[in-house]
Amino acid sequence: MAGSNGDDRSSHAGPNNGAAAGAQEAPATFDEIRQLLGDLPGPDLESRSAATTRQQQLTKPRGSLGRLEELAEWLAAWQGAHPPRMDRPRVAVFAGNHGVAARGVSAYPPEVTQQMVQNFIDGGAAINQLCANCDADLRVYELALEEPTADFSQAPAMSEDECARAMAYGMLAVEEGFDVMALGEMGIANTTSGAALCCALFGGTASDWIGPGTGIDRSGLGRKAEVVDQAMQYHQGHLDDPLEVLRRVGGLELAAIVGAILACRLARTPVLLDGFTCTAAAAVLYKLDPHLLDHCVVAHVSAEPGHRRLLQEIGKRALVDLDMRLGEASGAAVAIPLLQAAVSCHAGMATFDEAGVSTPD
Repeated sequence: MAGSNGDDRSSHAGPNNGAAAGAQEAPATFDEIRQLLGDLPGPDLESRSAATTRQQQLTKPRGSLGRLEELAEWLAAWQGAHPPRMDRPRVAVFAGNHGVAARGVSAYPPEVTQQMVQNFIDGGAAINQLCANCDADLRVYELALEEPTADFSQAPAMSEDECARAMAYGMLAVEEGFDVMALGEMGIANTTSGAALCCALFGGTASDWIGPGTGIDRSGLGRKAEVVDQAMQYHQGHLDDPLEVLRRVGGLELAAIVGAILACRLARTPVLLDGFTCTAAAAVLYKLDPHLLDHCVVAHVSAEPGHRRLLQEIGKRALVDLDMRLGEASGAAVAIPLLQAAVSCHAGMATFDEAGVSTPD
């Protein structure tokens, strides 16, 4: 189902009932996902070369626009077109509930996930204002909010069927015709899931990855660390496969983000990743193959302490550092105007020849 949230460029996709659908269909499997990985397009080298050549002809010292120049070339390479475009940005927020929330790892109760989805629909959240600011199309996708995942400290969060179906749902959220996809999430306790994903994928202890999330106090941080450490012990011996890590300690909304990233690659749509939890979901693909995130840029470095460490692990440098930790794709939406600025300069500036400006010796 779809409904307006007060902006005619925003809409809401209703619940994905995952396991319920599986009762009438053949179970989804990770093998189907893996089959996609061998046939994903790479960058369009001709478009990137054209962008690089134009950068050298524009009326400025070479490299003087810094990362704006890199962004224009990156957009051209992954849109497969020159000049690159930024007329139609889309923001997708995936919402899911986590059974581990019952362990007291968040300052907010689980029902806030559904309440915030309604706030998105009504146009009252930060992400609504940020999308309006950059004229971005907003879509909100909820994944079986009435059926939270299992407490991953005591059982796998999802079955393979549930996880694979959530990934497929995320893939279906990607439509052609958008210039960039900014991805984010909403789900009480999902920073705990993000920390568990990082711990399982990159090692260390829970204390290396956890943070305050929604603002928990010191005792809450202790519970959060205990839960993640318990999860690592419970799932020990089953964490060699990144997709298995995702199903065991991830969440439905995080699986959907993984699927959306893959679908964006197929659709030649560059991706802006939001903060810690969104990047943790993307890291599942990095562990499968580091090049699977080449079409992705991390929008901001979160105030969650584990995010900086995660960025080092995956070799990414965020565009901005604003001490944000809200989630809901807010940091990704903040970065959209940077991409718009990069494209405006790249396409609109005069060349030295056009402006009659002498080139350097």
